[in-house]
Amino acid sequence: MSLSLDQKKAVVAEVAEVAARAHSVVAADYRGLTVSQMTELRAKAREGGVLVRVVKNTLARRAVEGTEFECLQEGLVGPLLLAFSLEEPGSAARLVKGFAKEHDKFSVKLVAFGGQMLPATDLDRLASLPTRDQALSLLMATMKAPVTKLAMTFKEVPGKLVRTVEAVRQQKEAA
Repeated sequence: MSLSLDQKKAVVAEVAEVAARAHSVVAADYRGLTVSQMTELRAKAREGGVLVRVVKNTLARRAVEGTEFECLQEGLVGPLLLAFSLEEPGSAARLVKGFAKEHDKFSVKLVAFGGQMLPATDLDRLASLPTRDQALSLLMATMKAPVTKLAMTFKEVPGKLVRTVEAVRQQKEAA
């Protein structure tokens, strides 16, 4: 069933709006997956803040025009599923990586992040980016470390003095 011109315009507008606010996008070949497997993928995507869309390549090319994912245009060939990370840069990569492990027929074709098209092998690098909570905890630990070390250093000086005085006292009692 083909789409009317108005429906095509609506699809392009929707995908363009999502692409404008997305952090990263992963395009994967979904040939050979069953409907239940695709439904499973879409359910996992909703939980992870990822929008998954299957769009005709010509419509996808028009939708990413003028966004930071314009670099994908020449790579949009064949039946592709687009996964847009809306909350965190690595969420779509984590979703696709996990799903590809479980399903052999699902393969990554394109990865785009920060206005650059990356090779499909960089999916692991993008998937290993920390989540927002992890990044905040790393930042807080980094900021807290110097203060903690300073407090431990200040605490060590009187502690060392007390241990020295105690050792002298024990030495005098023994003599």
